[in-house]
Amino acid sequence: MLHYKTYTHEKNHQWVIFVHGAGGSSSIWYKQLREFKQHFNILLVDLRGHGKSQSDKFLLKKYSFKEVSLDVLEVMDHLKIQKAHFVGISLGTILIQTIAELYPDRVASMTLGGAVTKMNFRSRFLIAMGNLCKSFIPYMWLYSLFAWVIMPKKRHEASRSLFIGEAKKLCQKEFKRWFKLTLKINPFLQSLRKKEIPIPTLYIMGEEDYMFLPPIQAFIDKKKHSKLLTIKDCGHVCNVDQPELFNKSSIEFIRKQIAAAPNAS
Repeated sequence: MLHYKTYTHEKNHQWVIFVHGAGGSSSIWYKQLREFKQHFNILLVDLRGHGKSQSDKFLLKKYSFKEVSLDVLEVMDHLKIQKAHFVGISLGTILIQTIAELYPDRVASMTLGGAVTKMNFRSRFLIAMGNLCKSFIPYMWLYSLFAWVIMPKKRHEASRSLFIGEAKKLCQKEFKRWFKLTLKINPFLQSLRKKEIPIPTLYIMGEEDYMFLPPIQAFIDKKKHSKLLTIKDCGHVCNVDQPELFNKSSIEFIRKQIAAAPNAS
């Protein structure tokens, strides 16, 4: 099972599950933890091969967005969490949407920060080149290049450094397994975009997230259950670049969904 950590609230029984992106770990939520603990029960997970979830048993498992998403559900089942509000960043948002598609009754709401819904030409080119070179170029060179392309500005430096620092904890083989997932990412994302699951969804995007914001802007008006918040002076990793606004907006969104639920208490 994945490594996880929980924080329980004295009065509120609602759970919020944080899902990090590829190359990160649950530690990227350090700017959210203090605020969220005041309102909800918290579950932090390290995805397979990341953080403290580095075990040889994961090497024997299939690597697909579905399989990696089921790892999170396994922890939920172990803790007897029937339903939760999910908060994700970057590629973690794909896993959350996968869980929502497979088991919509387990997802109360989705807060998707720096959401990945479509890969543009530049990102597809980088992925293609990365897959060609991953066998002979050190993976940290590739990851650092991606980090600089996705988060190029000086004010993105904290986010960029955090993700590069976390990626250094991955081994080369693990990086290759996750990178291989990106080969099929666009068809997979297209299937997710075609349908809208009736689950309240908040997209929180940085105004400077030039790779992943435009696709969401293109379809958000057609979505009945989703809304978009765009944050100024903010890049891809909006929970790190602008944590105060990210926390305020996402907590308000989740509390609103709780209040509107039939069995709210």
